[in-house]
Order: sequence, then structure tokens, then C-alpha cells
Amino acid sequence: QVQLVESGGGLVQAGGSLRLSCAASGVIFSISTVGWYRQPPGKQRELVAGITRFGTTNYADSVKGRFTISGDSAKNTVYLQMNSLKPEDTAVYYCRATMASGDYWGQGTQVTVSS
Repeated sequence: QVQLVESGGGLVQAGGSLRLSCAASGVIFSISTVGWYRQPPGKQRELVAGITRFGTTNYADSVKGRFTISGDSAKNTVYLQMNSLKPEDTAVYYCRATMASGDYWGQGTQVTVSS
């Protein structure tokens, strides 16, 4: 069992920055991948960025060059640094941990970007 807790969301003006955190606890040694997803109002959840246990990263085209995903194994935390935010980045952001036993999701954190 893995528990994920997201934090760091909030209200920011366009062009601003936020850093989201996803803190993991429980049986975390077998996590293979952690991803950040977002769900804008009235839309489907989509992948924003992912990182493997080996440090390989991938990004949605819409956030490349603006967002950076990173991990701190000592703190069991994955971060999403979001720069140059746009109103279309407004969404609930979730982290997801993938392991052999299945996928685990956090409760989400709201990010609102005002124009």
C-alpha cells in the first residue's frame, strides 16, 4: 500500500510559478514510475510529466520547457516545478505512483492561474 499526498497548489497570476510536491509513504521501494496528471474543469485527466525510478523523465508537449519533474529519494517526494504558468494550466493536479501491485493516486491539489 502506498499513500500519496500532494501539496503546493494555489492561485497565481499568469507568468508566475508554483512548485507542487507529492510525498509518498508506505511500501514505496517498488514504485517504478511517478507521474503528475491534471484535470481541467469539464475535461479528462491528462498526463503532465512522469519520472521513472532511474530518473528518466517525459513531458506533455504543452508543458515542455516550462515544467520540470524531479525526485528526492531521501524525502520520498516528487516535485513538479511549474514556470511561466498560463490560464490553461488551471486544473486539479494529481500524482500517481505505478508499481507491480497497481496504481495509487493522491487526493489532488488545485492550481488556478489568473490572466
